[in-house]
Amino acid sequence: MPSTTPPDLELSLSTLTINEDNNTDAHSPNAMMVDAPEEHIVEPNGGEADDVAIINPDTMETDVLLATDYDAMRDQVLPPLIEEPRILEDQVHTWTVESWQTLSKKEHGPTFMAGGSPWRILLFPFGNNVDQCSIYLEHGFGDASNVPEDWSCCVQFALVLWNPNDPSVYYHHSAHHRFTKEEADWGFTRFLEVRKMFNVPWENSGRPLVEGDTANISAYVRVVEDETGVLWHNFTNYDSKKETGYVGLKNQGATCYLNSLLQSLYFTNAFRKLQTSNTAVGTNELTKSFGWETRHIFEQQDVQELSRKLMERMELKMKGTEYEKVLPQIFSGKIKTYISCINVPYESSRVEDFWDVQLNVSGNKNLLDSFQDYINVEKLDGENQYFAGEEYKLQDANKGVIFQSFPDVLHLQLKRFEYDIQRDTMMKINDRYEFPEEFDAGLYLDKDADRSESWEYQLHGVLVHSGDLNAGHYYAFLKPNKEGWWYKYDDDKVTKATKREVLEENFGGPYRVPHGQVRPLSQKKTPLMRPNSAYMLVYIRKTKLDKILTPITAEDTPRHLQRKFEEELAAREARRKEREEQHLYLGVKAITEATFQAHGGTDLTVFDANPELDSAAPRFYRILRSSTMQELVNVIAADIGKDPRHVRLWIMVNRQNKTIRPDQPIMDLRPTVEETYNRAAANRDQAFRVWAEVAEDINADGEAAWPTYQGHSNGVIVKNDLIVLFLKWFDAESQTLKGVGHTYINKEKKVDDLVPIIMKKMSWGDKLPGDEKIHLWEQSLKAAELQDGDIVCFQKVTGERKLKLGLGDSKSSEETNKSSDRFEDAREYYDFLLNKRTVMFRAHPQKCDSEQYPEFDLILSTKISYDRLSEKVGEKLGVPPTHLRFYTVNASTGHPRTAVKRVAQNQTLLNILNPTGYGQLNMNQRSDSLYFEVLDMSLAELDTKKSIKITLLSEGITKEDQFDVLVTKSGQVEDLIEALIKKAKIQSEDEGGRVRLYETSNHKFFRELERSYPVISINDYTQVVAERIPEEELEVKDATQFISVFQFQAEPSRSHGMPFKFLLKEGEKFADTKKRLEKRTGLKGKSFEKIKFAVVRRAQYSRPQYLTDDDVLWDVASNEDDYLGLDHADRTRSVRNGVGDLFLKG
Repeated sequence: MPSTTPPDLELSLSTLTINEDNNTDAHSPNAMMVDAPEEHIVEPNGGEADDVAIINPDTMETDVLLATDYDAMRDQVLPPLIEEPRILEDQVHTWTVESWQTLSKKEHGPTFMAGGSPWRILLFPFGNNVDQCSIYLEHGFGDASNVPEDWSCCVQFALVLWNPNDPSVYYHHSAHHRFTKEEADWGFTRFLEVRKMFNVPWENSGRPLVEGDTANISAYVRVVEDETGVLWHNFTNYDSKKETGYVGLKNQGATCYLNSLLQSLYFTNAFRKLQTSNTAVGTNELTKSFGWETRHIFEQQDVQELSRKLMERMELKMKGTEYEKVLPQIFSGKIKTYISCINVPYESSRVEDFWDVQLNVSGNKNLLDSFQDYINVEKLDGENQYFAGEEYKLQDANKGVIFQSFPDVLHLQLKRFEYDIQRDTMMKINDRYEFPEEFDAGLYLDKDADRSESWEYQLHGVLVHSGDLNAGHYYAFLKPNKEGWWYKYDDDKVTKATKREVLEENFGGPYRVPHGQVRPLSQKKTPLMRPNSAYMLVYIRKTKLDKILTPITAEDTPRHLQRKFEEELAAREARRKEREEQHLYLGVKAITEATFQAHGGTDLTVFDANPELDSAAPRFYRILRSSTMQELVNVIAADIGKDPRHVRLWIMVNRQNKTIRPDQPIMDLRPTVEETYNRAAANRDQAFRVWAEVAEDINADGEAAWPTYQGHSNGVIVKNDLIVLFLKWFDAESQTLKGVGHTYINKEKKVDDLVPIIMKKMSWGDKLPGDEKIHLWEQSLKAAELQDGDIVCFQKVTGERKLKLGLGDSKSSEETNKSSDRFEDAREYYDFLLNKRTVMFRAHPQKCDSEQYPEFDLILSTKISYDRLSEKVGEKLGVPPTHLRFYTVNASTGHPRTAVKRVAQNQTLLNILNPTGYGQLNMNQRSDSLYFEVLDMSLAELDTKKSIKITLLSEGITKEDQFDVLVTKSGQVEDLIEALIKKAKIQSEDEGGRVRLYETSNHKFFRELERSYPVISINDYTQVVAERIPEEELEVKDATQFISVFQFQAEPSRSHGMPFKFLLKEGEKFADTKKRLEKRTGLKGKSFEKIKFAVVRRAQYSRPQYLTDDDVLWDVASNEDDYLGLDHADRTRSVRNGVGDLFLKG
């Protein structure tokens, strides 16, 4: 029975193709929802007054469409589909519904056949839980069990409700749907309001739709061919492998761009056969070779940039191997750039390799136009003549590029993204741009190129970008074989594709209806543009198709890869089985004698450690929850090579001092593991934690003689006054802590009574020499009564050093926090273990050379002071500790934050890594790493200096170098210039000319700094610029002879680039001034020619006065605060706006 469908669950109009006279949703009464195909467009809808086609025979002189004219009505209600599927069969079925008012809530019409399947009309006369009549089309198999397995049928249909007494009175809706066993019906919950159907004249007809309680419902059913098997598919439970034989690639977050390119390369079979290594290689090395950080894996990248990086890295890796030339043969061609004189025999040319061709989309209608545009010849004549050397001087010439050869696999990058100078941003070009299935590349080759084989190419792949600049998605259409189907690879989903999907739907531009006309957007004059368009094309030379698409056999896959695949498959299957059976098992972590002896830290072990990597980690067992405790003992005993009778397990519990210790042994081994685990209330862990004790005493019967908690035949457990203690030895010579074992001692005994036991376990004999002593500590270092599971640490002391610290003694923090790295007693070593932290140190990316000082880790106590930290790092780097400065690390970006200030008192590594106060600000600081800078002077001396960032100009204003210059705070600009010369390693003023410093703000000249100006007064918020004073300005003292120059784009408020001051010359024509400006700026050729010059007045920035060659700048710039403006495009803006790398979000 179909369930009710609330109005808010009805299908969006975007899933329908409906006639222009209605405005109703199509869906299933079972609320089955389908995704709209992205290319599908809704026909324009009229208003509510146009919900029906109004036909009045009495007033209309033209032909009237009647519901009984089935052919004409079919053409009206079943418009052409955008997908253009082949029509298999059209059928019309009419059901006469009588006694409408007495019908039940749900009715079925008679079954009829169409396309080899049964169909019927499903009617809710008074609405499917709405106040409107609901009508659907459903398959006629009846019960779901009668539906053939994997049955589906793609149907375009219309339902027409009409008056049998007057066929001109009708109302209809149209839709299309993929009918399946699961989605058995589809139609219209809100077909028509019930109140409009009865006793109300239908618009201008004078008669109601339902007259005499009778109406007809006609179902127009058009069964269409599902050529690809996925027409109108909702992809629920879709299996790519089963349907196509291919699998996709999972999107790890924003890696669809990577998936589309890798799929393209994967199906270039000759490329896939390249094997340069006999051992497996991880993909993390591939992305690392691109220079990417971890964050780049989760960012959408530009697929063109990725393609180039991949080819560059692979070509580099293949050098020196037998495959060195194979990659260029497949993907690389040759192109010649030339300038050829027309009237003399002189040509300048350069031949280069290319891996892809970037073709302009803007201004070109198709691929062939773009190729012609690419090789178009530019004529150099007139003022733009070419200088052909001293022999021929200036000559008319042709300038251009021509291809000398194309690769077997030709990658064409379509420039869909360009900088829009009017909008000042990158824009996607959505113009229609056609590309052929085949084309002849020989038309674009040099006349001397080798033409022994055809240069015709066949389309193999289309990489598509859907979306705009800020958000989008990549997928690929590929043809894996020479003949056969195209396939769409959309991340992990692979489907068959028609040629229309590959070609027409990726040309871009406005949507088109099947007859070729542009489809306008409803109620608007402008057409609706496709969001998806081809972005990269892959063509294969037709004569090389068999070579490039050579079949891949099992032998072509290296054995190490086959083995790796088999291992991964087995591991995946094991994980699947483990997940399915996980609820049946319980993890058990067991401390054994061996793990305790290997543990060199505090407590008995680290329960989170991995036993496969750490011999001190507890042993891990996965055991059925229904197993008995005896079975668990047997498993553990077998693992450690002991008799199960000699092993007993102790339950581990969490103590209040945050240690985990044995509490009591498990004497009853009959309960299940799960029952015992649940009874251990203090366990506090998902795994069952135990200590496996091995008996030291065995009786005559081979049974364990346990010192305490002895079991008797009557079932009584006897607990005596013995307690179990664990012994650890601190070896001061090797500076290590080792587990020795366990022992039992009466809790009334003195601590000294442990000495003989220790002597025996350590094989130190019966008595120590007179100058040696054993000192003991309980691990918690508190004077407290010992209990089961406590740890006693001991060490042997020789010589004059006397330790007076015994059990429960205390020690000052000053003694503990000493500078030496050597710990003389266990107490100090324990303190280090409790406070140690591994800290990563990296060279400051801007202030230190990371190649000279690679990153490293140090294990340090968080109690050490700033000075001690400097000593440790200085010792590692081989530099004086006084010449180090540290910086904290931003946890979000990994970039340096602020410099760490040295504080005289109470400053420790803990305070530096985890500063108190400032709340959220300090939460964004990493607590395990620091940046360092190696200084040229001591930190104390540095405090007397001021750091000034200076931009050094050379080659006019075209080259900028940044320097951080240190100068004494009491110094002057003169001292700053000297420091800059030394830092930048440039010629002195005597050799290279005088240097001047000036300040800029917002890309405008602020002021020149006098050489006697105090350094301390230089503004921290301006940019300090240094340059050599031009020779013509050296002797000019009058400041009024200079004008400030700045650069802008279109509007003076959009300033950019480097400003400077320029010398004015009285009476000089601007044509001559421009020559001096060209020399002054260092801008040459077209870069300078594109500049427009204007005088900009401070009070009228929006209205610059543009200059001609006959103007005299001296006269036009009459006010002291006038600027000379250079109006040209800001070439750095796209980078500044963060669009330089074109990261597209998925």
